[in-house]
Amino acid sequence: MKTNMILSASGWRKVFAVSGDEQDKTAMIGEENIAISIFAAKVFADYVKEQTSKEHPVVIVGMDARPTGPAVAEAAIKSFIKNGIKVKFTGITAAPEIMAYSKNADGFMYISASHNPVGHNGIKFGLNAGGVLNGTENAKLTEKFNALCAEEKALQNAFETIRDLKEEDVAAVYRSQKTVKSEALGTYHDFLLETITASKEKDQQDKIFAKLRGSISEKHIGVVCDMNGSARSDSVDSSFFAENGINFYAIHNKAGEIAHEIIPEAENLVHVAAEMERLQKTGKKDAVLGYMPDCDGDRGNIVYWDEKEQKAVIVKAQEVFSLSVLAELCWQVWLGAEKPAVAVNCPTSMRIEEIAGKLGAKVYRAEVGEANVVNLAAEKRSEGYDVRIFGEGSNGGTITYPSAVRDPINTIFAIIKLLSITDLYKIWCEKSGAEFKENYTLTDILSSIPEYTTTGVSEPRAVLRIETKDHAVLKGRFQKIFESQWKEQKVFLENEGITNYEAVITNGTKETRGVTDFSLSKKGGLKVIFKNNRMENLAFIWMRGSGTEPVFRIMCDVKGRKPELEKALLSWETEMLLAADKEN
Repeated sequence: MKTNMILSASGWRKVFAVSGDEQDKTAMIGEENIAISIFAAKVFADYVKEQTSKEHPVVIVGMDARPTGPAVAEAAIKSFIKNGIKVKFTGITAAPEIMAYSKNADGFMYISASHNPVGHNGIKFGLNAGGVLNGTENAKLTEKFNALCAEEKALQNAFETIRDLKEEDVAAVYRSQKTVKSEALGTYHDFLLETITASKEKDQQDKIFAKLRGSISEKHIGVVCDMNGSARSDSVDSSFFAENGINFYAIHNKAGEIAHEIIPEAENLVHVAAEMERLQKTGKKDAVLGYMPDCDGDRGNIVYWDEKEQKAVIVKAQEVFSLSVLAELCWQVWLGAEKPAVAVNCPTSMRIEEIAGKLGAKVYRAEVGEANVVNLAAEKRSEGYDVRIFGEGSNGGTITYPSAVRDPINTIFAIIKLLSITDLYKIWCEKSGAEFKENYTLTDILSSIPEYTTTGVSEPRAVLRIETKDHAVLKGRFQKIFESQWKEQKVFLENEGITNYEAVITNGTKETRGVTDFSLSKKGGLKVIFKNNRMENLAFIWMRGSGTEPVFRIMCDVKGRKPELEKALLSWETEMLLAADKEN
């Protein structure tokens, strides 16, 4: 049985719609996808039982708001029950919600394809650490899953495994769904209080939120959200903002009613921007911050009201992450943290090093993939670093410890803290040399962030279709072409101050600098950093084949406002890669 699944630590994904059309909103998934769901649950059930001595381990099953979610969940629930697992089913739940709740269980299976189109779906696995399994552990599941699917009568075998299942056992799981969902919401709410304040102490949490509420009332901060029918429609967002004195304006807020494309990039943030402008015109002057989550609700990029231009402005993903890092590092300085550090993925803009450097923090880089960054942060924490803020700047995803997953509420509250607690912005101005103004706005804060020109992750020019399957071979060919053309491009490069370069690769949590063999990056990230005579970083080009989509991703990051240089370097990278691919 062919699965056609992309299997990675970030998630197992494919088109589950029975038609095979990635834009199909059908709820039907067909027999093969039911079998896939049964096998996925079976291998995870076996894995969880190996990790615990319990006779009946508890696994949380949840899903995002895609139409195929219920069918996948039903098959998985039946498989778990048949394999001796006690199932708690949340129904529709946001990724940060189920991962917070899973700390009270033995594991979780989350049904989602994140930002992929509506016809896609997928599966994420985790234990009770609040995040997904790392690459090594996920590989164990992948191997057993592939073996089951490769058997001669795989389809028949899958359905055979759930034969004679007691319908009452399945019905009991669904009857308890409302109670389970209520527990998940309560757990998530309390966990947000901890992540936002960096404290488990309720007294301290109350003091910080009381301070925030007072300032929020004075500054008239309200939040606009385009839920786009995502799982966050059924999460804590509305009530959490309300209890903290923040007016919450939501559109497309019925779970499952996906109004437009899912990925929260600029082309889809126009809807929340339009709603913000509409609200402003009707006198809702507190509509100053906005976000749009993806379908599983772990990612949400930002829109803000520019009071100078009198319009809603979409913040680019890299700037969203930079803003969160700035806010949380200032928060750490304010709290007196020792050895602050930030963990990011390889293609995160170099502006993070500038921000962190001014605030006395180190920056460490991992390969693309949320699990890689989470694990790198844990490694550095074990070495004594205080890694509160980490994530993938290339997509704007912010993770705030002790959470191990991106969360737009944490991102919004990082900005709110920066706007509401004057001491935080004062710290940044003092450290960076920016001018401090008493009545500062988000426009002022954004203008103080180091300026870079960076390729957007969802831009068409950031995605290539590459035929070469062995990416180590591809990068080896790319290196030969690059080294040859480096001399040919000398005049152009020197006019931009570029005289040197350094190759850097990332595999998992390991970054290797000064690499002389590009092919060593294999399926990981490869970055070429361009430097001046003083060996200062001026720009970089980056590449990596996606682990969750059949595409090859590239990007460029340039210090300063230099769109023409960014275009030229990315175009050069594209030409060299396509030439390397033609040698296939």
